[in-house]
Amino acid sequence: MAVLQLDDIAKKYNRKVWGVRKMDLEVEDKEFIVFLGPSGCGKTTCMRMIAGLEETTRGTITLNGRDITDLAPRDRNISMVFQNYAIWPHMTVFDNIAFSLKLKKMSSVDIKKTVEEVAGMVKIGELLKRFPGQMSGGQQQRVALARALAVKPKLFLMDEPLSNLDAKLRVVMRTELKAIHQKTGATSIFVTHDQSEAMSMADRIVIMKDGEIIQVGTPDDVYFRSADMFVAGFIGTPPTNFFSVEFRKEGGQVMISHPKFQLDIGEEEAERIAKAGVSELVLGVRPEDFILVSEGKGILHTQVLVVEPQGSHQVVAVEIDDQIYKIIVDSDQHLRPGDPVSFDFDRSRLHFFNKETEKRI
Repeated sequence: MAVLQLDDIAKKYNRKVWGVRKMDLEVEDKEFIVFLGPSGCGKTTCMRMIAGLEETTRGTITLNGRDITDLAPRDRNISMVFQNYAIWPHMTVFDNIAFSLKLKKMSSVDIKKTVEEVAGMVKIGELLKRFPGQMSGGQQQRVALARALAVKPKLFLMDEPLSNLDAKLRVVMRTELKAIHQKTGATSIFVTHDQSEAMSMADRIVIMKDGEIIQVGTPDDVYFRSADMFVAGFIGTPPTNFFSVEFRKEGGQVMISHPKFQLDIGEEEAERIAKAGVSELVLGVRPEDFILVSEGKGILHTQVLVVEPQGSHQVVAVEIDDQIYKIIVDSDQHLRPGDPVSFDFDRSRLHFFNKETEKRI
């Protein structure tokens, strides 16, 4: 069992620069948590504090009810996989994996059994006699994973472990990492700036910005119920399209008004917006929630600017009021730059944000 509790932890460098401003989080036993955010948001700093590689400026870190805030890294029963792998180049794969086990004074029989077990788990069982210099980047990454798994940690930390791999191998490895997590049952925290990685692997995603948590939730939570415009714009490829609109009533009908379109909305959305007490809003529409309709129908009429084929679908860019919007349409729609197009929106999947605070309404 491994339950991690972060209470008001923070890190300030040189008494001036905040690496992490405030983190409050509980990670449940056997959960796979992903810290996600842009470079410099504090996700790696937070992980290093959990591992004991950075001192906290403030706050408490608790693992299974035990305060580990000031413990040395070796006393925390935590394993960490680094971005650069950090494996010993002069040791064989076997010795790299066995290194920590030897420090624990395990018998040679138990060491051999453990090394072979974790090597098989990460699919490098036939490479135990090789040196790191004789291996590909993906194989070296598997060595680092095996070494971390060998000590059977209570908490497994991974700091952008796939960032040095090519795109195809990254997709393969993130599936295998999730499978390894499920086999071992280890509580895991994974750091990345790649939102597709986060969405595909996480039980819950912790989205960070400027050293603070913006939203914690399942992949569906952060995608379909984004807490603010930052999350809605950060999650999803292409990102959410935003329109500045007005909320008003006309002849008993509630309308969302934009210079290029008028949109009637349902009672539930209207009540929520009215309760917020704002008339100027931001409407968020994800690229897949535009509906391509026959020319002249729908609510939004424009022209194709660029077509980006993606195989299973295509991304169509249009320009509206000097701003580019990206829309996902089926690959069998034969569109070319300059073609007139008309769209409607999926009314059940619209997002409304307060224009001033940028928070979800």
